[in-house]
Amino acid sequence: MTAGQDIAAQDRALDALTLAWGSQYDEFSVYDGEWGAHRNDAGDDDIITAATPEELNRAIREREGTP
Repeated sequence: MTAGQDIAAQDRALDALTLAWGSQYDEFSVYDGEWGAHRNDAGDDDIITAATPEELNRAIREREGTP
């Protein structure tokens, strides 16, 4: 996979997270391989992190009590 393909895959994953959780989370990011999400009503330092977008989605679902 090329760097351009990696970026495109990251963009698609960020878009999917935004589509699923955008009403509750105001920021999704990937920095240095770590994925993150910040809930709208959380403090600035209250960020959920994970190693992959799939793990981040699971962590958000757990926090939100969604099976």
